[in-house]
Amino acid sequence: MRCILQRVCEASVSIDQRCVARIAGGLLVLTGIAPGDDHSHAQRMLERILGYRIFNDQAGRMNRNVVETGGGVLLVPNFTLMADTRKGMRPSFTSAAPPQQARDLFEWMCASAAQQHDDVAYGVFGADMQVALVNDGPITITLEV
Repeated sequence: MRCILQRVCEASVSIDQRCVARIAGGLLVLTGIAPGDDHSHAQRMLERILGYRIFNDQAGRMNRNVVETGGGVLLVPNFTLMADTRKGMRPSFTSAAPPQQARDLFEWMCASAAQQHDDVAYGVFGADMQVALVNDGPITITLEV
C-alpha cells in the first residue's frame, strides 16, 4: 500500500462538476493498493496517516499530527500510485490490486478512518474525479506499508 500525504489548507473532490467531498484543512491522502494488501496493511496505514507529525507546533516545528490539530482527512483512491515506470514511455499497472479487491479495501479503510477520526471525507472509487487542493508548505510525503 502506498499513500501520498499532502498537508492542505483545503481540498475537495468533484465528479461531473459536483463536489462530493471536501475538507477545510488537514491531509489529502492519495491511496494506492497493491495485490497483497489486506486489512492489516490498511489499518497500519491509517495509524501512520493519523499519527504522522507534519503539522507545526507552537515553535514552528513539524511535531503535531492531524488528530491533534483537528484537521480533516480526505482519502482519494488512486491506482496510478502503483504504476511501474521503470521501462518505456507508458506506465504499467500490474502492481495495482484488481479493482474489486482495491474497492473493498479502500471502502473498509474509509469506514475505519471515520470510526477513528471525526473529520473524514473520501472520493469515489472508480470515478473520474477532479481533485482540487491548496497545498500547505508545500508538505508532500510518501508513506508505504
